[in-house]
Amino acid sequence: MKKQVQTTSRDAVTSYARKVLSGNIIAGPYVRDACTRHLRDLEQAPERGFFFDLEKANRALGFFKDVLKLNGGQFEGKPYVLLPWQSFIIGSLFGWVDAQGMRRFRIAYIETAKGSGKSPLAAGIGLYGLVADGEARAEVYAAATKKDQAMVLFRDAVAMVDQSPILRAALAKSGIGASTWNLAYHKAGSFFRPISADDGQSGPRPHIVLLDEIHEHKTANVVEMLRAGTKSRQQALIVMITNSGHDKQTVCWNYHEASIHVNQALTEQDKYFNDQFFGYVCALDAGEDPIKDEACWAKANPSLQDGIPGFKYLREQVTEARGMPSKESLVRRLNFCEWTEAESPWISSQAWFDCQEKEFDYDLLYDRRCYAGLDLSSTQDLTALVLLFEPCNHDKHWRLVPYFWLPGDGLHEKSDKDRVPYIAWRDAGYLEALPGRAINKLAVLKRTVEICSMYDVQSIGFDRWRIEDFKMLMDQEGASLPLSPFGQGFKDMAPAVDTFESMIIDKTLRHNGNPVMTWCAANAIIATDPAGNRKVTKEKATGRVDGIVAAIMAAGKINNEVVIEATKIKQGFVAL
Repeated sequence: MKKQVQTTSRDAVTSYARKVLSGNIIAGPYVRDACTRHLRDLEQAPERGFFFDLEKANRALGFFKDVLKLNGGQFEGKPYVLLPWQSFIIGSLFGWVDAQGMRRFRIAYIETAKGSGKSPLAAGIGLYGLVADGEARAEVYAAATKKDQAMVLFRDAVAMVDQSPILRAALAKSGIGASTWNLAYHKAGSFFRPISADDGQSGPRPHIVLLDEIHEHKTANVVEMLRAGTKSRQQALIVMITNSGHDKQTVCWNYHEASIHVNQALTEQDKYFNDQFFGYVCALDAGEDPIKDEACWAKANPSLQDGIPGFKYLREQVTEARGMPSKESLVRRLNFCEWTEAESPWISSQAWFDCQEKEFDYDLLYDRRCYAGLDLSSTQDLTALVLLFEPCNHDKHWRLVPYFWLPGDGLHEKSDKDRVPYIAWRDAGYLEALPGRAINKLAVLKRTVEICSMYDVQSIGFDRWRIEDFKMLMDQEGASLPLSPFGQGFKDMAPAVDTFESMIIDKTLRHNGNPVMTWCAANAIIATDPAGNRKVTKEKATGRVDGIVAAIMAAGKINNEVVIEATKIKQGFVAL
């Protein structure tokens, strides 16, 4: 592989550091510290036995340009020309060596905003370690806590191999397409494969480890297992890439903090001083607010000036974040490298009250289709039915009408426990208190049938977990309702959350100001899975959220109807 990689005399690493510190390249405080460290080490590190080998740095940079090809969208098949910040990282990792010419840095922590191009960068590092690093029987791993996550980065590497004539000729793949699970470089007896904590594999001896989305690691188990396996390698390298997280009791936060301090450490007497640790942490400067000021965006998004991910995308994210604390929290964390708390309220009071109509006109609801969500309580909790009426020719808004039920016995105690005025709400007609200490599902059924007879209800989404008794009562009473199951997991909830949230953000929703519903909205907390899917979590809520859950299911049924209608049109079942 050596003869196919061209080198140049240009020092992209030092050039980047100087441009950052002169202000020609916009960068945050911790990247500025990393650049200061590089320039300082050019003078001081030789005293400690470390040197910057420009030829080795440029050889690695040349590998990306001359051997690797990008994939996906507008980048399909194009040479991997590293951006300046990426050149700084690659040149630093492979250019800094000790007196024996062995790699200086053994651990690298890279934290940038989502969409900056971290995964392809890490995949390229893995491929270089596989075929061009001079290591016999190199073991290269794309690692994560779960196999699916490990495969994300590994698939980038496989796609690069597919795009590169040089790598296609040099490597053998095991598996086909998306099922490829191993890249073998038989000439050196080396391989590159995904690995995860649930593999049960023991005894890896990694040469290169690529840890993706380290902020999702609940423990340090995967990191420590793989670090322990590097003891027999002379220049093993562990590379961690990640977005910012929200949990400061994690291995990710520990490495985040270490990265910041190691770049600031001036002497070997400093406890954070570590010549073998490389850190590149994107962040905003103190006092900067990315929701209000675009000028700071490039500090968290080092590829932004090159159109990745692009100002249009970030502006869309910021627009959606306004008025939605949980969305804002997610945007700040993923797009602007702010470590934020997870338990932020989903809907701001301002956004909710902007959608309230003081003189709610119920006459506008008749002869309009609507969709519903039913959140049944188990015994003593709140039960909610929420209707969403679709816009029509004489009213452009979605209209929300909620109904609530509670057991009437012990209502004073419930009011004290939940710290809300259930009695006043009952007396004002905002909720119905049913006889008994447990929810009277027969009464809920009869009232729901009555409500459905008043309106054109297309579908009622429900949680399968609590529905069987309700269905038995329907059979006994001979009642008919357009019930439709609705999953409570991220997959089903996420699109519905997005739809309902858009109604609030765009102010296309109008509600009647029911204080029970307003209370539920104020209590709603959003949970996010690793893929960015969201749902309301009752476990972290500060109070009842049943009304909001029912509203989200109603919004989900709207989504389902749109998909079904579009499918019918496509198949020719609907006359155009």
